[in-house]
Order: sequence, then C-alpha cells, then structure tokens
Amino acid sequence: MGAEERERKVYRPLRRAGLEVLPDAVPDGVMPFVGGYGREDVVGGFSHGYDTPGLVERLNEDWYELAVSTGLFDHRREFLVMLPQGTWTHAAWLRNMHEGYHLKPPALWTRVRLLERWDVMGRGAGSAFLGVHAGHPVFGMMALDSSVYVICSTGERGVDVVAVSHPYRSESVLRHLEWLAGWHYPGDNPEFRRRIAAWLAGRQRPATAEADTPAAALDAG
Repeated sequence: MGAEERERKVYRPLRRAGLEVLPDAVPDGVMPFVGGYGREDVVGGFSHGYDTPGLVERLNEDWYELAVSTGLFDHRREFLVMLPQGTWTHAAWLRNMHEGYHLKPPALWTRVRLLERWDVMGRGAGSAFLGVHAGHPVFGMMALDSSVYVICSTGERGVDVVAVSHPYRSESVLRHLEWLAGWHYPGDNPEFRRRIAAWLAGRQRPATAEADTPAAALDAG
C-alpha cells in the first residue's frame, strides 16, 4: 500500500512535470545533504525577479542551460533530486514546511530522468515537491557522480539558483556537515544527524584503509 500511495502522491506528479522516477537507484556514497558552501565552490547560477516577463519559461531555460553546462545530467539525462520521505502530497508537504525539517523525516535523494517534455519551474514547483507554486521553485539536485549540486531558493524578490562544484571536496561543506552531525537540541532529528555522521565516517574509511595497506604489506614481508 505504501509503494502504491507514494506512486500516486509523489511519483505521478513528478512524471507530469517531466521527471520519471527510478526507484531504489541512488548510487552508493552520495552525501546526504549539502550546505555551508562558499563562494569558491560556486561554478554558475542565475537570478530572476518575480516581475520578470515569462518568468517560468526563463527559469526553465536557464535551469536547463546551467544543468547541461555544469554536468548535472548523465548521458541519459538522469540525476538526483531531494524529495520528502513517506507518502506526503504536495499540499500536505507545503502545510508542514513551516514546522521545520526536524519535525518530520528528512528528505532523501531520488533518482530521476528528465523526459522530453518537462516543466520543472512551473508544474514541478507547483505540484511536484519542487517549490511553493509555479514560478516559486525550491529544490536541491545532484549529479549521479556528485560532481555538481544545484540548489534553488525562493526569496522575497525573486528566485536564485546556484551550482556548487564537487561539494564532497569542499572544506566549507565538510565543516558544515561535521557541525550538523554533532548538533543537538530539543526536538532535533537524530535520523538526519546519523545519516550525515555515517557518510562522514564512510568517506574517511577508504583513505584510512589505503594508508594502512603499505604497513600491512611490510609486516607480512
């Protein structure tokens, strides 16, 4: 029942916006959250005021151009988008946004494919968890290889979209994740912190293993 409900409430609206969901296909090792990036990490972006003529069309055009130029899509036009867990409807998700992410399960990456006909900034923002309403998008997207993160925010005067290069290498982002992993306060979301802590630990483990290999080889000799 849960899978059918999620198909109806989450995947179907995304499909109408031109994003085909590929369930259970997120690559291993993708960082669970990106934040705290610095200017040195930004490789592109754009802004448009709400009074921009043909706002939705301009946003769609510039988003696609940014996605192509920064490598958000793979050769099948697949990428990751952050979506809420569970079986929220878009309307229910909006009603609960003001309560803060710590009061509900954190969002997770979901793999999607951009279809031939799409409307991310209009229909996606208006009914498919990619914004408040048409022309007021809010989302996070990631390349499958984590080489670029695209974040869109809606402010008082307009829409801002920024592309961050290789966030998993950014010292600013890593410091922010370490801070989040250890951030405790009443009503916080321990699952969110655990996922960040697990990713940080897993990221460090391969380097440690490689460093230990020569010593082990010498001991064996």
